[in-house]
Amino acid sequence: MKLINFKWQQLILSLGSLLLIIACKSFYPTNNLDAIPLRVATDPTFVPFEIQRASGNLEGFDIDLMNAIAKVAGFAVQFESLPFDGMISTLQAKRVDAAISGITITAERLKTIAFSRPYFKAGLAIAVREDNQNIKDFNSLKGKKIAVQIGSTGANFAKTIPNAKISTFNSGPEFFQDLLNGNVDAVVSDAFATLYAIKNGKLKGIKVVADLLTEEYYGIATPKDSPHLDAINKGIATLLSNGTYKQIYQKWFHAEPPQLPDSWHGTRGLGDKENWGQGERVLSSSHLLSSCPPVSSTPYL
Repeated sequence: MKLINFKWQQLILSLGSLLLIIACKSFYPTNNLDAIPLRVATDPTFVPFEIQRASGNLEGFDIDLMNAIAKVAGFAVQFESLPFDGMISTLQAKRVDAAISGITITAERLKTIAFSRPYFKAGLAIAVREDNQNIKDFNSLKGKKIAVQIGSTGANFAKTIPNAKISTFNSGPEFFQDLLNGNVDAVVSDAFATLYAIKNGKLKGIKVVADLLTEEYYGIATPKDSPHLDAINKGIATLLSNGTYKQIYQKWFHAEPPQLPDSWHGTRGLGDKENWGQGERVLSSSHLLSSCPPVSSTPYL
């Protein structure tokens, strides 16, 4: 009788241990039990960098990159959707640990938040309706109605256009719709996102004109004095050296990634062309268009 009771006690103890192990595995969402929680803000309307599917799942270049950084840096990422124009104030208030959403590194932004090393080379472009024959370059924008996204570098750039009438919007779909409706003459926005949407048929009736207006770099934004910034930078460096960055870039853009600097040295605009180093040039819209893969299943949100 005592032997039977002892065996039952062993069985109950074993079952209890198994349940405890299962509970622990459910509690930790990643394989790394020591992973540091990282709240990352993103605006899931910036295709192909951030895309929110009907299921609610997030995809995109930035999402893949952040997840890859987390893997090598020991983070457990929790993405939080946030309007683009609210990201800097949210970082300043330290309500999130970082933000990734095609955020251009600028001297003005560096006054209030910090940035990682550059992770993407980008630029601004002019988009107009396909039947527009009057706007061909920067000088053609004088006195025109220009649409931009609130808080973007496109919004800042538009302020330099003489006598321009500027309309601001919360997201790309809004200002492109206004362009199609004939309420504005042109849009100044990110070249990669615009050309990606045009090539995939999500922006019918719109074209990009001229060369890029600026050469910019995106960085992962954090609050000032962030304890995570060094690990994020090391993570980016690791992905660049081990080939993971190249794989992610080719997945979304079907092109070789450009060389990225170790640190940011400023944004180059039209007035800076003559000061660019040898071998550097303004990329044409046709060159970028050839880099954008046809992904018909990707919605332009």
